[in-house]
Amino acid sequence: MTPSSAAPPYLDFDPTTRRLRLDPHEPGFVQNPYETYAWLHKTSRTFFWEDYGFWCFGGYDDVSRLLRDRRFGREFPGGYMTGAAASGDRGHLAAFDAVEANSMLELEPPVHTRLRTLVNRAFVSRQVERFRPRIESLANELVDRFEGDGQVDLLPAYAAPLPITIIAEMLGVPVEMGPQLLDWSHDMVAMYMHGRTRETEEKANAAAAAFSDFLRSYVAERRKKPGDDLLSLLISAHEDGQKLSEDELVSSAILLLNAGHEATVHQTGNAVNAILAQGGDPRRFFATSEATAAAVEECLRFDAPLHMFTRYAYGEIEAGDGVTVKPGEEIGLLLACANRDPLAFAKPARFDPGRPDQKNASFGAGIHFCIGAPLARLELQASLKVLFDRLPGIRLAEEPRFRDTYHFHGLERLECEW
Repeated sequence: MTPSSAAPPYLDFDPTTRRLRLDPHEPGFVQNPYETYAWLHKTSRTFFWEDYGFWCFGGYDDVSRLLRDRRFGREFPGGYMTGAAASGDRGHLAAFDAVEANSMLELEPPVHTRLRTLVNRAFVSRQVERFRPRIESLANELVDRFEGDGQVDLLPAYAAPLPITIIAEMLGVPVEMGPQLLDWSHDMVAMYMHGRTRETEEKANAAAAAFSDFLRSYVAERRKKPGDDLLSLLISAHEDGQKLSEDELVSSAILLLNAGHEATVHQTGNAVNAILAQGGDPRRFFATSEATAAAVEECLRFDAPLHMFTRYAYGEIEAGDGVTVKPGEEIGLLLACANRDPLAFAKPARFDPGRPDQKNASFGAGIHFCIGAPLARLELQASLKVLFDRLPGIRLAEEPRFRDTYHFHGLERLECEW
């Protein structure tokens, strides 16, 4: 679809000040943010998003550069708890804040470096590759359960159980806890979405408290009887004589469980939707291991599961494109917008796994590059190939609709038939 030069009707933009008014809950934007992104690429890749209150960058080169710029970081200046205190009454978020304060996602060096080094050894490509047979086996088991039905919502039947099962098995917690882990994760992740309510916060805090208590009981068990699971590895891991504290261990495990499935579920749904929209036999994208890897990379670029990642400025910084930010101010980096930049990609709105300019910003970059990227890629490669090999005649049974959950971008349902 060729983007119109006219602005989408649901946004308002002042070209003089580059101020954008766009409610991220606007239905037209929720269902197709790429219409807005295409217009912004033609109009202004850098803009002040009034609904969020900070400058945003959508050009591929800017996003890639700023993700790597160490003058910006994830940690609130002065520390997470300083930022929490500055945001007002948070007594009802004590359990949530205790988890987040020790999360490597919210920290910068030197603490981030120590935590990531301790956790990273379990997620390098050579380590996760050994899970491929298990992922393929699980994918086939899941298809076995619905193959004869002729129709299924792929999200709860396939996209969700696969990654949560794998990360639960890796950590060494009961797989039958999967539905509960998903509920806790959804409640906590809702804290990162625009326009959260007091109810959202209280649910997130209750989830964080229950999740922490659950993991502490398993940590105590693994201290007495270590196994070959990731939880045991994290307990025993040390760097330069330093180990993870109990709080760091719990926060790391929660982060790995949440991040280990949330984005992968969305990306699986988005990928199936994108591939089926191409028509024809979907197996053509998965004929070889090289073709499979290329198809997954294009799915990550074409319809990413996370659309915005934020950073704090650690000084007065010329961020680019004439924008200067002050210490403590946030900026928004639009990953999915960057993935559709016509200056970085030929025909960015076309799904083309064979494109020579294959790259994407979907896993971030710099020191916060997604630690689970090798596992996510492996899960997507295995699960998509199995699905289309088993059900080559699969097709959409209804028009998919996306959830109103920006910054995350995923489907409400994915009803398919064959």
